Amino acid sequence: MMKTFLVTGGAGFIGSAVVRELIDNSEHRVVNVDKLTYAGNLESLANVEGNARYHFVQADIGDARAMQRAFEEFQPDVVMHLAAESHVDRSIDGPAEFIQTNVVGTTVLLEAARLYWLQLKESDPQKAEGFRFHHISTDEVYGDLEGTDDLFTETTPYAPSSPYSASKASSDHLVRAWHRTYGLPSLITNCSNNYGPYHFPEKLIPLMILNALAGKPMPVYGDGQQVRDWLYVEDHARALITVATQGQTGETYNIGGHNEKTNLEVVETLCDLLDDRVGTSHLTSADSHRDLITFVADRPGHDVRYAIDASRIERELGWTPAETFETGLAKTVDWYLTNREWWQRVQDGSYRGERLGVLT
Repeated sequence: MMKTFLVTGGAGFIGSAVVRELIDNSEHRVVNVDKLTYAGNLESLANVEGNARYHFVQADIGDARAMQRAFEEFQPDVVMHLAAESHVDRSIDGPAEFIQTNVVGTTVLLEAARLYWLQLKESDPQKAEGFRFHHISTDEVYGDLEGTDDLFTETTPYAPSSPYSASKASSDHLVRAWHRTYGLPSLITNCSNNYGPYHFPEKLIPLMILNALAGKPMPVYGDGQQVRDWLYVEDHARALITVATQGQTGETYNIGGHNEKTNLEVVETLCDLLDDRVGTSHLTSADSHRDLITFVADRPGHDVRYAIDASRIERELGWTPAETFETGLAKTVDWYLTNREWWQRVQDGSYRGERLGVLT
């Protein structure tokens, strides 16, 4: 049965993967609501533009009237809330914007969804019964696993370290409050680090790829021993749709890739892939891309280790990642090598690889 999905932040990295997955591999209708800030890029959705089941609305989730109009016009069955400020370094430089988008914006969206759902209960009880509000969050809300072999579970206490993770923790608590207090049928997912095509180049993997191709230093924070669990973005998109359509309301599901790697391991693997695919003739003062690795001052408050226990979503909903870290990273490198126009236009815009989040 065709449903209407309202996806906030659908022009972003993970959001665009969700939109592409829904349009390419389902019969559902998709309404993409995106403000188009610096990381929103409609070029990431070029292959779905013109599809009769796809609609784009440029709007801010913090604009109550705009959100009300979107609900009234499109009558969604499912809200997938991905719109967020998401870069830790940017949150260090300007935390207020993260509070405005991630906390205030989520509150506005929750209220618009609640009022819409209440109207549905009067006008279309069956549609109201099936309505879902799915909030997409991060494993960073759980804090740091330094010095342990533990994994983040759905019941791990929150201990955010950065303004970004604190703002996402706040939004998670708001969603739970709207479920407990008002009965809004909601779900939450917390995911590990994503990577893959169409990733804005302020993040580790795309920044390292593009610096390496340009023969520039590849900056690694601190000693590079920070551990992250890596999840291929298209696997994540499938998981999110699975939770939105099959998950139990009021519940949380952790999504991870079973790929714990240090940042240095990630960068070294990228270097080896690039040595193999493009060679080293473009490097004027290095024999290998690994020679470009440069250790720089660490990020303030940098968490040492994240690791997700994704057994619940696998056990209850049957989702497992299709990509290993090796296959996913190879696909990612190949995508950047064959889609230079996309990232060159991004680099010509508001971000050119400069260091962010440096305290003075």
